Amino acid sequence: MPEARRTHKPPYDAAEAVSALSAADPKLAKLIARAGPFTLRLPSQQSPFEALLRSILYQQLHGKAAAAIHAKLLGSFEQVSGFGKHPTAQQVLECPNEQLRAAGLSHNKALAIRDLAAKTVDGTVPSITRIKKMDDDAIIEHLTQVRGVGRWTVEMFLMFRLGRPDVLPVSDYGVRKGYALTFQGLKPDAKVTPDLLPRPEVMERRARKWAPWRSVASWYLWRACDLAAGKGVQPE
Repeated sequence: MPEARRTHKPPYDAAEAVSALSAADPKLAKLIARAGPFTLRLPSQQSPFEALLRSILYQQLHGKAAAAIHAKLLGSFEQVSGFGKHPTAQQVLECPNEQLRAAGLSHNKALAIRDLAAKTVDGTVPSITRIKKMDDDAIIEHLTQVRGVGRWTVEMFLMFRLGRPDVLPVSDYGVRKGYALTFQGLKPDAKVTPDLLPRPEVMERRARKWAPWRSVASWYLWRACDLAAGKGVQPE
């Protein structure tokens, strides 16, 4: 079952963000110049339930394997949800365990998906209309109550579903490596060991000058990893 591809630009002025970041931090400005335009796009129609279900499935799996499990799971609901439609939280909550396991979910992921569905039904996971009115900290507080959903998962949701402009995921490996490449002299071909990556407080201290555009800065730190790997820059 193919995923929806309709996307839109983030709800903030990317040109303003890039200009402000370049003015605030000359080293970051050099990375921005090398990486090129900010090309992040957000999914146009995806509920918090749908986005978090996908995130849980993709945790600790290679992209192709996770995509196959995701497609198989969604396809298994076609008789109740309709062709091309995502199942509701209630439908996932009511499905037999065998259906989840047959799609390839591990025991822990099946438990996490059920908990996500239950907390969506009871309102712990807000609707997209309600969640858009909440601040970042409140969203993190609500969504991390779901089994299998940690702070990093919610930070990705804030950045890549809601388009929040000022998120700094200091535990993300790519952001940390991009920071080391950009600001700490890490060589592109170096074997990365934990001692070569920045501590959260180091990143947070420098990132004060990036506010209120730390999501955009983080996106460019991911691009630093692409450049170091010789991949060029791939649009999101």
